[in-house]
Amino acid sequence: MFTPKLSRPIAIALLFSAMLLRSGAVANEPAPRFNAVTTAGEKFNNASIKGKVVLLEFWTTWCKFCVAEADYVDKLDKAYRDKGLIVLAINVGEPKKLVKKYLEAHPRSCRIVLMEDTNLAAMYEATVYPIYVVIDKDGNISDEQRGAGGEEALRTLVSQAGFPVTLADQH
Repeated sequence: MFTPKLSRPIAIALLFSAMLLRSGAVANEPAPRFNAVTTAGEKFNNASIKGKVVLLEFWTTWCKFCVAEADYVDKLDKAYRDKGLIVLAINVGEPKKLVKKYLEAHPRSCRIVLMEDTNLAAMYEATVYPIYVVIDKDGNISDEQRGAGGEEALRTLVSQAGFPVTLADQH
């Protein structure tokens, strides 16, 4: 009987691919019921986001891709907060003190939620970072992106949920 052997790089690539494909948010399904409190004390839940498009970013301070994409997320928040986009950046699995110290050195403009102040990370199986989940105006999952994709990918993700991201706003 023939048993194929995989080279180490191929085995690692397959394992990584399987992690990325692991089930998480399901498009066109209602978003799980959640509660979240930002570091500024703002409260969000399914009822409070109804009629709005929401971008959830799951991130950590040690994730170099999260750090690299933070500016893109903040840029979307600055450009569209007043037009109804809600951006919640959920830090996953790190102590409050560490995150606050990190944010003092690396300020963010979007709303920050600590894992201890929400149940979102467990609901969306955040195990690879960053993860972006978009909830549409009807409270349904529009789409998700696991891993970094750049500014254009984030804009596309948000626009697919029916939020009017225009080319003129990109620069």
